Amino acid sequence: MKIKLLFITFLLITLNSISYGQCAMCRAVAETAGDGKEGFFEGLNNGIIYLMLAPYLLLTIGAVFLYLNRKKTSIK
Repeated sequence: MKIKLLFITFLLITLNSISYGQCAMCRAVAETAGDGKEGFFEGLNNGIIYLMLAPYLLLTIGAVFLYLNRKKTSIK
């Protein structure tokens, strides 16, 4: 069961580039700033995903560190 949950979480994190959802206000501002430039929205979405990757990566590293540290102390 844990492996399934881990696999689903991994897929959701790695395949989030498919979901290009934005709030209505951000979308309106981006549409006026884009003015028909090719690739503007794709670059904007990639930038958002890039900025959101760092906090999730730090949380994952911290959780793994705590898990391994707790596992070592429970063995002793």
